Amino acid sequence: MGNQKVNFKTEKELQDAILQAKARKTPDIEIGQRYGVTFRYIERLITKREGLNISALKVSKKIKTLYPKDFKEEQTTVWSFRQRGKWATHSGEYRGNWSPYIPRNVILKYSKPNELVLDYFCGAGTTAVEAKLLGRKCRAFDINNKAIELSKKNLGFRVEPQQLSLSKGKSRVNVYEPELMVGDARDLSFLQDDSIDLICAHPPYANIIHYTDSKEGDLSFFDIDDFLKEMTKVAQKSFRVLKPGRQCAILIGDTRRKKHVIPLGFKLINVYLDAGFKLRELVIKRQHNCKTTGFWYDS
Repeated sequence: MGNQKVNFKTEKELQDAILQAKARKTPDIEIGQRYGVTFRYIERLITKREGLNISALKVSKKIKTLYPKDFKEEQTTVWSFRQRGKWATHSGEYRGNWSPYIPRNVILKYSKPNELVLDYFCGAGTTAVEAKLLGRKCRAFDINNKAIELSKKNLGFRVEPQQLSLSKGKSRVNVYEPELMVGDARDLSFLQDDSIDLICAHPPYANIIHYTDSKEGDLSFFDIDDFLKEMTKVAQKSFRVLKPGRQCAILIGDTRRKKHVIPLGFKLINVYLDAGFKLRELVIKRQHNCKTTGFWYDS
């Protein structure tokens, strides 16, 4: 049928057709071309119906392997992963979630087995899954209760201590089930001072990808200035709970406004520096397979 568009009498008929196409795993770009809608429209529809922003309505969680094949820690400050990673229960269903290679590298570089990792933008639980696989304790939370439900599903696998033998012939590590809860990254009052060994988090991009259906307090709806203002609260609380001398690893990308680049990453770095942190490393992550880039995203 090519790019022939289908017309509907009502908005509900259009939305039902899109949801049926998503259930059949039809690619978003095909849905956009067939039904004359933008990627943003599809995102908002799914988020409203499902309570969270996901790319697929049904994803198989059958585990084929617990670890990435031929994994090696990154040794430079330019990280490049051509495949996003599909070991354990990892998948790309949650829009904008980071590749599990990132928290895996961060956790291995900046923490030790049995230590405590904090992720206050839990999303689909990528960091929590990696903490479980790497023998670390983890406290992870998200403002979206539906995201926490998804995280719990992703963490619903059993792993034995002998499967976490990370050092070839040396002592085994313990298995810890991550603690998950609904919470706001701006409120860490339930955590004691100097109690966290590593913070590993991927904040929402300012008003680019929306993770809830307009839930109050969802930072993904804040535009740049307000986003940075709210992240100031997150950074200050992070400095309080992190043990002295330990690391806080944050991934965020830049954005564009009116065809000009806004260095959101550098702006956020300054927010954390102003909160008392020192910049140890600036790691660049190369982008691959950006399928949603195209004229119909904003058209």
